[in-house]
Amino acid sequence: MDALEEENLALSFSASDAEFDAVVGYLEDIIMDDEFQLLQRNVMDKYYREFEDTEENKLTYTPIFNEYISLVEKYIEEQLLERIPGFSTAAFTTTLQHHKDEVAGDIFDMLLTFTDFLAFKEMFVDYRAEKEGRGLDLSSGLVVTSLCKSSTILASQNNLRH
Repeated sequence: MDALEEENLALSFSASDAEFDAVVGYLEDIIMDDEFQLLQRNVMDKYYREFEDTEENKLTYTPIFNEYISLVEKYIEEQLLERIPGFSTAAFTTTLQHHKDEVAGDIFDMLLTFTDFLAFKEMFVDYRAEKEGRGLDLSSGLVVTSLCKSSTILASQNNLRH
């Protein structure tokens, strides 16, 4: 491979990377948008009671999964097409496989709920636990300790008074 071919290859990779980064940036904007949050919350509020934290997957989960994918994926795709004319979900999905280690965790987790049924189910189980007050409570495990000795603090307070 000569220098010109290497340069063209590098430019195509960097252009491809820039496109991928732009899509991920738009995805972050879309997912954080109030309209998307409301759409997702409405679906979850409608169905979260159906989901149980067991190994068994009920038959009722399948139509819920399909409805979720239909609504949320369609919304995201429409939003991306508004921002990137000619956007291809199929092409992005292929690129995502090559860049999955570079995508922020929350974005990747969200995208995973479209293709990974167990990730989808876990999202609903977690939401149900939160709604029922069984969410993860870290308050009893957190302890705040001073980095200074109390005698040092008292001495410095006395110095301030004089």
